[in-house]
Amino acid sequence: MTSEIITAASVGTWDLGDLTVNRVGFGAMRLTGSAAFDLGTPSNREQSISVLRRATELGVNHIDTAAFYFSSIRSANELINRALAPYSEDLVITTKVGPARDPSGAWITPARPDELRGQVEENLRQLGRDHLDVVNLRLMGQESVSEHFGALAELREAGLVRHLGISGIKAHHLAEAQAIAPVVCVQNRFGLDSRTTDADDILRICGEQGIAFVPFFAIAGEGREKGVHSAASAPATDDVLLAVARAHGATVAQVRLAWTLHQGPHVLAIPGTGNPDHLVENVAAGALRLSADEVALLDSHHTGG
Repeated sequence: MTSEIITAASVGTWDLGDLTVNRVGFGAMRLTGSAAFDLGTPSNREQSISVLRRATELGVNHIDTAAFYFSSIRSANELINRALAPYSEDLVITTKVGPARDPSGAWITPARPDELRGQVEENLRQLGRDHLDVVNLRLMGQESVSEHFGALAELREAGLVRHLGISGIKAHHLAEAQAIAPVVCVQNRFGLDSRTTDADDILRICGEQGIAFVPFFAIAGEGREKGVHSAASAPATDDVLLAVARAHGATVAQVRLAWTLHQGPHVLAIPGTGNPDHLVENVAAGALRLSADEVALLDSHHTGG
């Protein structure tokens, strides 16, 4: 790819309710350490702050975070607050609630419906906001979303939350949530070789209903919390991926992101990194235009999980 600086506006925008964002955003999960939820290797504070500020300079106006993104001495929300407050009017910060960790970092029982307000207020406190732009309910194995999503809908009516989304869902959860309150986005695991069994159906339904589909782990794949650079968990790189990357003078990670963005105009990317060079590469992936033949070739060599 070209060496000129490419911004997050290169692949267009999408609306989250009445909020317009560039389709290439930023995931804050890895800002706190070398891998998500890693309490042993905290990140460099100044570098993390620098990466956040550079992201906004590159046109990123959609940042995904959560109060449970923290390591032993780092909190993603507080890094965002330190780096970017007072916030630009066009910056959209998306948070998520549901999962819970104690101060030691250990995962504890997910929030009950009546505990979601406390999680929302904790995000507000850490970010220094009086309302949250978008809050995703992250499902933790629930068969029904009605009680939890209903509790968030009440917080939306109260003005603490502007828009709602859901994460880690199956197709029936979306219909159930939509019957309670508008859903502006769905966050699910989805990547070239890492997706849930009904991921394609959810992708299609979101497109038909004008809902943003926001994949996570689009680069890391099954590696998830362990990080894309873990040899034991990084997704496979095969000859097809390498050939497409070389044809564009791009990295394999950029091809993975570009393939994700090619899945539809309603698909948003939120790659995360604490590395300033990787940030520039991730944003530049929005300008990588794969041909229909290349997309078909990639599709034919990779199947969902």
